[in-house]
Amino acid sequence: MAEDALIRELSAAVERNPDAVELRVHLAELLLADGRYAEALTHCSAALTKDSANAAALALLQRCTAALAAPAGEKSAFDWSAAEEQVADIIEPAFVEQSGEPDIENERDRDVLAPSDVKLADVAGMKDVKDRLDVSLLGPIRNPELMRAYKISARGGLLLYGPPGCGKTFLARAVSGELEANFYPIGISDVLSRWLGDSERAVHEIFEVARRNTPCVLFFDEVDALGMRRANLQGGSGHRTVVNSLLAEMDPATSDNSGVYVLGATNAPWDVDAALRRPGRFDRMLFVGLPDSEARMEILKFHLRDRPVAGIDLKSIASRTDGFTGADLAHICDTATQLAMADSVRSGEVRPISMSDIHAAMAEIRPSAGEWFDVARNVVEFANRDGAYDDLAKYMRRRKFR
Repeated sequence: MAEDALIRELSAAVERNPDAVELRVHLAELLLADGRYAEALTHCSAALTKDSANAAALALLQRCTAALAAPAGEKSAFDWSAAEEQVADIIEPAFVEQSGEPDIENERDRDVLAPSDVKLADVAGMKDVKDRLDVSLLGPIRNPELMRAYKISARGGLLLYGPPGCGKTFLARAVSGELEANFYPIGISDVLSRWLGDSERAVHEIFEVARRNTPCVLFFDEVDALGMRRANLQGGSGHRTVVNSLLAEMDPATSDNSGVYVLGATNAPWDVDAALRRPGRFDRMLFVGLPDSEARMEILKFHLRDRPVAGIDLKSIASRTDGFTGADLAHICDTATQLAMADSVRSGEVRPISMSDIHAAMAEIRPSAGEWFDVARNVVEFANRDGAYDDLAKYMRRRKFR
């Protein structure tokens, strides 16, 4: 009973924080031990969608698949090591890593900067988003004579916001590719430290690396966690000084960030400190909504590439997944793959992924963005006096979320 209570508690925690990979892996372990293999498999697939190289999730996925393939009544005595070898012989790599060498003069920065061969043309659909990117950022940078004529600057930052799993990081990489700039991605773990003063030094060093390697797209993921509203922080919180450091480094009056293009992504722009959204900081906001039909087809094609498939109708799937995020679509593809792989383990022959697998996966998976739009609706109704969320309001009216 205690274990059941723990599973319920962890399930609730995962629902509240669906991007927490370690929580999902822990929940999958408990479900596997409880004999709930299909549920465990679903959480393994979701974890691998977020972190395709997670060793614990991969090992659990193999065990779940092998358990589902075992004859009834023999699961408890199943030979896990043999099954994992068998699965390893069948499964195809889900992702193909591409490597390249960025144009980096300072050798010590090579490990943190990355090249980007992604362009906006590689981003399927999302025409409104790409047009606004071109007008607000790329167009002025590509036309310095016009910037001088109109006396405008490319300084400041662009904040991409919207529901989780809709491609904000991919768009940031595409911007880097368009500008032929080094791409420098920053997460919470790259900044926050429990030691006094280390987080502030980390923020300063991050900007110094970007300045040494211009042109550089400096991309901050989960800006709401790094630049949390100081009014929400306790007086002695060390997080407050991190916000102050970000403000200082981004301030054009105190820092020369020529050639550094600062982008940020957040699921909760309303939690970002107001000072970070003033001129010279993240002074432009761009809403990134749910993928349209064209984008959904390309996302499905991407996640099914290099996998054995037969009779897959991408257009039909895309028409039935309106309202799904990119992460939801990846989850569908991964779940369908595991179902086909389980059959392959039983028969010893590779069975292609079929529409029946896709339909079975879609029956289990629901759109994940509903809760985000519930919060966004309140923001649009009661906290949009300055018009910052007008684009979001128009989108929600068009999609009939309001």
